[in-house]
Amino acid sequence: MPQEVIKEREYQPPPQGGLIGEGSLSAGGIREMIAIAFPMVVSFACDTVMTFTDRLFLSKLGPAHMSAAMGGGLSCFMMMSFFLGLVGYTTALSAQYFGAGQKDRCSKVVTQAAILIVCAYPLLLLCRPLAHSLFAQSHLDAEQLALQIKYFDIMMFGVIMTLGRHALSSYFSGIGRTRIVMFAALSAMVINAFANYVLIYGHFGLPALGITGSALGTIIGGASGFFILVAAYLHRNNSETFSVRNSFVFDPGIMAKLWRFGYPAGIEMTLNILAFTLMVMMFHGQGLVAATATTIVFNWDMVTFVPLLGFEIGVTSLVGRYLGAGKPEISHRAVKSGLTLGFLYSLIMMVVFIFFPQQLVSVFRPAGNNAVFAESMPLAVSMIKFIPLYVSAVVVLIVYVGALRGAGDTFWAMLITTGIHWITTAAIFVTLYRLNYSPLTAWAVLVFGFLGLCWLPYWRYRQGKWRKIHIVDAAQPSPSFY
Repeated sequence: MPQEVIKEREYQPPPQGGLIGEGSLSAGGIREMIAIAFPMVVSFACDTVMTFTDRLFLSKLGPAHMSAAMGGGLSCFMMMSFFLGLVGYTTALSAQYFGAGQKDRCSKVVTQAAILIVCAYPLLLLCRPLAHSLFAQSHLDAEQLALQIKYFDIMMFGVIMTLGRHALSSYFSGIGRTRIVMFAALSAMVINAFANYVLIYGHFGLPALGITGSALGTIIGGASGFFILVAAYLHRNNSETFSVRNSFVFDPGIMAKLWRFGYPAGIEMTLNILAFTLMVMMFHGQGLVAATATTIVFNWDMVTFVPLLGFEIGVTSLVGRYLGAGKPEISHRAVKSGLTLGFLYSLIMMVVFIFFPQQLVSVFRPAGNNAVFAESMPLAVSMIKFIPLYVSAVVVLIVYVGALRGAGDTFWAMLITTGIHWITTAAIFVTLYRLNYSPLTAWAVLVFGFLGLCWLPYWRYRQGKWRKIHIVDAAQPSPSFY
């Protein structure tokens, strides 16, 4: 590994104390974490609402439409997940350059990410037949299979917008300007909901397109968020501060760093999404009743999980920024702040899912009497009560993984998270297809698997090796925006 890519500091053991410590109003504390993480929580919540809205509208057409959108959407996400993880390292790399006072290099990171996206797009389109083959091998209901292929194919043409939006969101997260990301996400959510309502059901003189309209509406909403971020990036404020006009060049040094530290994140996301997709397909392979119940539960699981990614981004951004400024102790404080906020969030989710499971499942009730939904409802209600345990496990997982990524310890982050996902996937396969236990038992295996393994990234973090990694040369640190 080239010396200019990683340099080491003298290791000092982490400070003693509990998971939740003092210093909440200082650098790396609760206030600064909220300033960065809260807009990202809102942004990811908006993305969740976009997907949730698609499936909610489609659920009124029948369970097969809703399940097809979930299967097709997950598969599309899986196909581009390597590049999402790769260009997503723009957050940590921009944060480290920003912390080191090298603002002109932050915008060059975006250019390198754009080059990777342009190269990736045709490759992704060529891989569509692989997903079709996977669908065919998954024992899906015939109606769901046809709808799923249609939804997936349309969504794949919009991945270039998704990747571009992700790269720009990562850049603004890295430099701490997460409110811009939030505004773009809110706009995308509103436009997506309106477009889906019009295109799925056929309003304002347009034909009812069903699942095709859902895919088109999602692409339209995502594109609107992308163009808002492009406008903010090219705006004079950002352009002059970060020398955007001089950034449109290939920089082999920055590209090497983005690839070196980003590819483990890309592999990690690909393998994790593949594992999750296989989990969903194994549940869907248990019949339309089980597919309906697990689709409802995974939709609510997504509603709770995706906003937590905002805390991960906040931790990654602050850890990267303060390591770039040569202040690892403040990075450690930021991790504790992320845990504090994450556990408060999980307590709220616990109340919601324990006391209102029937109401949450009933949200997806299709129009009229539907025998499949009625039969799936008891299973979905039982499964949904496990979600608070899952959320608590994920809080620990994402905060410490976010810290490792921000520091540049992406290889170990990859090993740990992929290990957790694939061990759990194997356990579900054995539970459903070898021991022939019920979907409810398999769901319990999934939840308790995450609960038992989520402490692995904490073990790596406590070793302190993340403090020895230094991606950029420290210069004059930039002041906080907050």
